Amino acid sequence: MNAIRLLVLALLALVPQQKPLVFLASDLTPAQLTELAALAPKLKVLNLATREEALAHAAEADGIDARFATPEFLKAAPHLTWVQAMSAGVDRYVGLPGIADNDKLVLTNLKGVHGPAIADHVFAMLLQQTRDLRFFAGEQAGSRWTREGSGSRPLVLMDRTLLVVGLGGIGSEVAQRAHGFGMKVIATRRNAATPAAEWIEHVGPPEELAALLPKADVVVLCVPLTKETEKLFDTKMLGLMKSDAWLVNVARGKVVDTQALVAALQAKKLAGACLDVTDPEPLPKDSPLWAMKNVVITPHVAAEAELTDERSWAVVKENMRRFSAGEKLENVVDKQAGY
Repeated sequence: MNAIRLLVLALLALVPQQKPLVFLASDLTPAQLTELAALAPKLKVLNLATREEALAHAAEADGIDARFATPEFLKAAPHLTWVQAMSAGVDRYVGLPGIADNDKLVLTNLKGVHGPAIADHVFAMLLQQTRDLRFFAGEQAGSRWTREGSGSRPLVLMDRTLLVVGLGGIGSEVAQRAHGFGMKVIATRRNAATPAAEWIEHVGPPEELAALLPKADVVVLCVPLTKETEKLFDTKMLGLMKSDAWLVNVARGKVVDTQALVAALQAKKLAGACLDVTDPEPLPKDSPLWAMKNVVITPHVAAEAELTDERSWAVVKENMRRFSAGEKLENVVDKQAGY
């Protein structure tokens, strides 16, 4: 019996053992690592802190957190087949050599994760302006009971028209909240034929944007940054908006021509702007936008929320399970389209 057991062990030793898949992660907690060990047993996860550490493990990496995806790393990672972006936007990755030109490499993102937080942020910025909250916050800081306000009459959103430019995951959440405020909702979407919620009055293709802009009181930008959308809102497009309309950008700063926006605001061709993203980032201290009372600026933080963290982890965890099991990954990016 012992001889047979030894023979079996000897034969097993001759069978090539499958190398575990290696994923280079960042910022995972001990609890998340424990969860992954049970969920994806064929996946070896290295939790690294810096790009330098990741580069040292590039030769063994099969998958990575996209924050490690530098040209130097990609060149040194011959086995890399999966890059997981920790954002919905992937404009910083799709053009990298080693990703753009590698048909065997799959790029995934966090599409659909950030919508609730960003949509809330859209209306937080917008209400700060339409309800004169910036002025009253200043008065509160000075312990002043100033009922007359800043002199700008507060607005009600009900019955006004909101245009969502890019009715994707984030845009749909914005549209839902706009409907809750009693607004009329119109939108553009690349595939305009896809059914939309019945309360969205109209969904047109991107080519219809110019015709829709004059109808909108609020324009919210939710499109990915691509060659087609870079500086989409230039002098011409901004000029099609109502002079009392608001522009809200939670997409990417480069979707808007910053100089054209400044000029439109200075000429009072827009009521104002709410910007969570700018071009460039950080916004330079000498930018005229900082001093404009009809502009709200937040430093690219619209997605920040505990719910966002939970939803992000759910997607990443499921993709790691799928990668370990050899299954198709979720949220695969069309690298040609850029999203």
